[in-house]
Amino acid sequence: MSTFASYDVIVVGAGSMGMSAGYYLARKGLRTLLIDAYDPPHREGSHHGEPRLIRHAYSGDPVYTELAIRAHRLWNEVEELTGTRLLEPSGVLNLADRGLYSYKQRIAQAEALGVGTEWLDAAEIRARWPELTIPDSFEAMVEPDAGYLYSERCLEAYRKLALAQGAELLTYSIVREVKVHKGEGGVTVYTADDEFHAGAVLLTAGAWFSTLAPFIDLPIRAVRKVVGWFETTGPGFDAGRFPGFTLGTPEGGYYGFPSIGGAGLKIGRHDGGVPWAPGKTLAPFGSYPEDEDVLRRVLSTYMPGAAGRLKQGVACKYELTPDEDFIIDRHPEHRQVWVAGGFSGHGFKFASVVGELLADLLVEGKVGYSLQPFALDRFGQPARSGD
Repeated sequence: MSTFASYDVIVVGAGSMGMSAGYYLARKGLRTLLIDAYDPPHREGSHHGEPRLIRHAYSGDPVYTELAIRAHRLWNEVEELTGTRLLEPSGVLNLADRGLYSYKQRIAQAEALGVGTEWLDAAEIRARWPELTIPDSFEAMVEPDAGYLYSERCLEAYRKLALAQGAELLTYSIVREVKVHKGEGGVTVYTADDEFHAGAVLLTAGAWFSTLAPFIDLPIRAVRKVVGWFETTGPGFDAGRFPGFTLGTPEGGYYGFPSIGGAGLKIGRHDGGVPWAPGKTLAPFGSYPEDEDVLRRVLSTYMPGAAGRLKQGVACKYELTPDEDFIIDRHPEHRQVWVAGGFSGHGFKFASVVGELLADLLVEGKVGYSLQPFALDRFGQPARSGD
């Protein structure tokens, strides 16, 4: 080993959550080292191919809405600190067939937490957005204060802030082993060439968590996903006129964005996907006939004016837990090891607040949110470490 250095905290994986956490840890005065296998932002994680939706009226546990509200405020704060536009308040249009999903309960929960929403029936949807060809069985929940984030800019902003606060970033370094020392001995992290010691370690490895087994073995399944940008007819789908959207249909669940600067309407499918494992080649967009077809079919049905020429296609990764809720918890055996992963294709919007709360957990040992929905014990007895 050529290097031995000591820190208060080492963050393994400097993607969306890790880079944010690195900033908030360094801002609290902790000597912080971030280690990443590449040079973030990059195309090997789950943060490229911007933009990403930021919504507040969440389904599931109310903590998601609480976190989304705080995340939005923090993104605005990062904009001010860096002088970079990160968030576009486009509004978000959530559409679904009533036979599959109703927004009534979700609207009630959002309003109880102070989030403004509007419910529309199919006729009202078509009147407001004549570009949509939806049947009468559809309804919508509009979130006027929601929008979308420029994901790569967000990561660059947190990188700039983290380094300015004194955090160190080690790029192109794969973590080979994490070893916990008994008592107050801390943790040693080994890369191919170096070893680093810290009082605590934070594991935010995204779709690469399986490379840390058997030290930590999480129920996270990595899958290949695709998104495409399609040419539109007329200005109706342009940014500034059309919102970000989600779309629940008999064909599947989709999400998308207006055409930004003429790039084309972006659409992806949330469900489905092809299994992927670290070390395997991620097949590029177009490797499967359905890559384009699964996106084009839903556009042709519900947004025919956006079903033009495919302008760009990208393959990316999801890291899915069995229930698609996050994992934010201590290692099952080691109190000085924290894990944050399984963000399941809907986590990027929370990167700001997740980084903040992780720093609070490592320093104060508590946060002002209920993290029970993200606890490891919901999956039963976690796999034990190998040391």
